[in-house]
Amino acid sequence: MLPFYALDRILAFRHVTHPLMINLQFCLGLAAVGLVGQAWPVEMTNAVIAGKRVTVCRVNVHKELLQLFLHDDQGRPFKSFAAIERGLQARGQKLVFAMNAGMYHRDLSPVGLFVSSGRQFAPLNTRDGVGNFYLKPNGVFFVSEKGARVVETSEYPGVKERILLATQSGPLLVRGGKIHAAFNVGSESRVIRNGVGVPSPDVAVFAISETPVNFHEFATLFREVLHCPDALFFDGVISSLHSADRKRSDKKAELGPIIGVTE
Repeated sequence: MLPFYALDRILAFRHVTHPLMINLQFCLGLAAVGLVGQAWPVEMTNAVIAGKRVTVCRVNVHKELLQLFLHDDQGRPFKSFAAIERGLQARGQKLVFAMNAGMYHRDLSPVGLFVSSGRQFAPLNTRDGVGNFYLKPNGVFFVSEKGARVVETSEYPGVKERILLATQSGPLLVRGGKIHAAFNVGSESRVIRNGVGVPSPDVAVFAISETPVNFHEFATLFREVLHCPDALFFDGVISSLHSADRKRSDKKAELGPIIGVTE
């Protein structure tokens, strides 16, 4: 059965509390020095590529509480940023940043690799198929004890450090500083897109276009503007952002996996 996606989705979760619910919550190096002179845990900035506006969200993975959401405590899909906010409020927490995090089947199971809190819940997907996920090379975004990385799918088994979080998607937007060979500069296939890049092991950069872009434009953003030698596509069309800083919480569609930062 082919994956269910608006233009494809990755799966990511939160901490596991019972067999029917995968709820990952993790904190990386919170003993590090706090962010000086920054009002919000996530640095929100604007960018422009090929005349198109983009919102950029930078997260220091060693300093912030990065979480991945799918189900609530009763095992029901959150589906929206608002539902996550309600759950967090009961715990005295606040959702300051969130974004849909990628590809999943109709039953919300991951299309590819999924590792949460050091545990693998779905294996690496090396199969061929139809859709953006299978536009090779695809790749994996992961966070280990050494920090954040984006690698090509075939490179992932060679990673030696302990993995805290990993999610597989496709296609890779940028690999080793090179834009995916299948992307056409003049492509008319333009939609709202979002993805993640890694400029250094300390930082994960999430971006969402505010107007439709093609794959080449979006990849160029990560390489030329955000200076990410490696970047991974998350999704298109349904791409959504929540930002407490900007008083924004998109309600485009019911969402599966969502990645976010709380305080």
